[in-house]
Amino acid sequence: MTRHDTDARLLALLRANAREPTASLARKLGLARSTVQERIARLERDGTIRGYTVRLAEGAERQKIRAIVMISADPKQADRVGAELKRMAEVRSLSAVAGAYDMMALVEADTTAKMDASLDRIGKAAGVARTVSSIILSEKFAR
Repeated sequence: MTRHDTDARLLALLRANAREPTASLARKLGLARSTVQERIARLERDGTIRGYTVRLAEGAERQKIRAIVMISADPKQADRVGAELKRMAEVRSLSAVAGAYDMMALVEADTTAKMDASLDRIGKAAGVARTVSSIILSEKFAR
């Protein structure tokens, strides 16, 4: 098994449970605990692992309203649009996409009124030509 394969298996285990003890990861990978610690440290140093996060149970997320917002932007102002959306706390992520739209944002809000206001702010951002929003009703699975 190559180093790349081992790193891929390690990353898959960490995606499933980033808090799994190193000794347990080492047993599953058939490696020494110190080797696993070194691999994790290297993956963090080289930027492969950029951080760790908390995934909440569906019940905890149920209070949040989430939407996917497809955004068409003026190509000359795409950087400006990205910077403006980054300043909006309700915009959880922004991705560049290929196709009819230029960007895709994941937006979260506590109430429908706040979501409406957030969508209006995105639509009015300088450089945004048009948006299409889809409210997320449920998440079927996440990895």
